[in-house]
Formats: sequence, C-alpha cells, structure tokens
Amino acid sequence: MASYAVSLPLTQDTGDGYTMIKRIKALVKQNIKMLILTNPGERVMEPEYGVGIRQFLFENFQSDVYERIDNKIREQVAQYMPAVQIRKLQFAGSDPDTNTLGLYLEYSIPQIATSDLLEITI
Repeated sequence: MASYAVSLPLTQDTGDGYTMIKRIKALVKQNIKMLILTNPGERVMEPEYGVGIRQFLFENFQSDVYERIDNKIREQVAQYMPAVQIRKLQFAGSDPDTNTLGLYLEYSIPQIATSDLLEITI
C-alpha cells in the first residue's frame, strides 16, 4: 500500500523503516495538529504558517484569549487546509494555574465524506 507521509513522532517499523501514514484521514489529522503546534516563522519559506498555540499558555486565561485562539485556528485552517471544515472547537481541560490548555476540535472533509476529532492538551 502506498504511503502519504511519515508518522510523527518518528518510530521505527520493520516493514517501511519508519511508521508511515497510509490513510488520508490520519494524514489530515496529523497536518492539523502540526498547524496548531507550529509557531509562525518556524516553518521554512512559510513565515505566516502556524497557530503558535504555545504562545497563549502564559497569558491570562480570559474569554478573549479563547476567542483569539479560536479565530487564529479557523484562519490558519482556512488558509492552509481549505478542504477541511471545522465543525466544533471547544476548550476543555484548561487550567490557568498549571498553564495547560485543552483543545477539542471536531472537523470534516466533505470531499471524501469523513469527519474526525482531534484532542490536544498542551
């Protein structure tokens, strides 16, 4: 079976050398996760790419911070992954005292009639 990309984090696999992503659904999920975790300016030749969610961890957790994160994620997904539609975006498991942020992202890919869920805790 053909592979689309290497699975991150890198792990060794006896068949391919490294664990590979062989389903488009898994590839899209990994790409959304990388888009959210990448800081703007971190990706070579794409200075505007990335949400940079870690930069929000040390701000005061107020409703405007969640709104700014929400807007940034929607903006970045629309720009860099236009085939993906965000259906639901919630912040759960966030704890300002320990500087943790929980993100629950439900999305769909209409062209292949599939949907998935991404949960990240930073």
